[in-house]
Amino acid sequence: RAGIPLGVMKVLDPRQLKPDIMETERILTVLDETIVKLEITRLIPRVIGSLERYARMLGPEITSSLLEHQKLSVEVQHLLANPGDEESKRDVEQRLKCSLRNILRLFLANPLLYHGLKYKVRVRQSPADVFVKAFMEFRDFTLERLLTSPDEEKEKIKFMKDISLQVEKNTETISALQEELAAVIQTRDEELNRKDKMIENLKTSMDDLAKDCKAEIQHIMEEGENQQKEDEKASKFRCARLKQDIQLLGARFNALVLEHRASELVLRKEKCKAEREIQKWVQKYDIDMTEKQATYDELQAAYNDEKEQLSLLMEKHALLLQEYTEIEEERRMLKEKEEEAARIEARRNEAATYIQAFWKGYLVRSIYKSKLKKGKGKGRGKGK
Repeated sequence: RAGIPLGVMKVLDPRQLKPDIMETERILTVLDETIVKLEITRLIPRVIGSLERYARMLGPEITSSLLEHQKLSVEVQHLLANPGDEESKRDVEQRLKCSLRNILRLFLANPLLYHGLKYKVRVRQSPADVFVKAFMEFRDFTLERLLTSPDEEKEKIKFMKDISLQVEKNTETISALQEELAAVIQTRDEELNRKDKMIENLKTSMDDLAKDCKAEIQHIMEEGENQQKEDEKASKFRCARLKQDIQLLGARFNALVLEHRASELVLRKEKCKAEREIQKWVQKYDIDMTEKQATYDELQAAYNDEKEQLSLLMEKHALLLQEYTEIEEERRMLKEKEEEAARIEARRNEAATYIQAFWKGYLVRSIYKSKLKKGKGKGRGKGK
């Protein structure tokens, strides 16, 4: 499709063709109306055959027209069967054509009625269907021809030539492939003939082998019969010996049965004694377990009481622990405040000590300076 020109694609695909000229639309309208008339004409014999069934649907006017048309059709058939007056025959045919045109006019005036009958009335296959189908194809062909321009026609012719060349190439390829296939078939037939001959030889060999096998089988059967006789003799001797062994074993079996019955009686007595002992132990176990169950119930009741008391104590302990934690937190905060106050007091005392020491030094330096000034003044007075 990618290599097909657009014009050729339009020609090959009638769905892409759209009427664009008024004359083209008029021609298509005439053809479409003709197709509808052909389909209605095709339905008329079936509707006339069941006119009572469709009378209410058709209405009185169309029903009367169909009855008149039926009468004219019968008259025309009678005239055709009995050749006579040609003028009467032409007159009846003319009236039949007028009746048909009138029925078509009534149906075309009511398109809904036509469409309803089209889907309701079942019409058997007839030559009219072939004609209607051919006319539809003629309508599509006419549309294609009307909408195909000269350039598109040239493209179509060129495309068809290209297709013809491609078909010729494909034909040559197919011929070459057929020749190759014939050669392969001949080779296969020769191989089959060779294998058939081989099979025949193998069949002959198998026949010879079967003859040799028969002689061998006969010899084996004779040896087998001799061996069977010897085995029968040995088997009889073995059976006699086994019968003696069976008798001896039967006597031993009876002795063992008597011995085991005595042992069984002793074991049964011991079993009864053991069962009585077990019954006593079971009763004792039941009594002990009953007493222990009562004790357990008492302990369980005491445990439940203590558990309730413990839960109360745990709740109290939780409250006391919370209060203790709060008190400890308050103590820690007070201790931190006291330590902070002590640190502040220590810093103040240290600062006061520094201040006092500085003040003392300042006083000492002031007194010393004043003394030095007085001594200098006295020395100057003596000199004068």
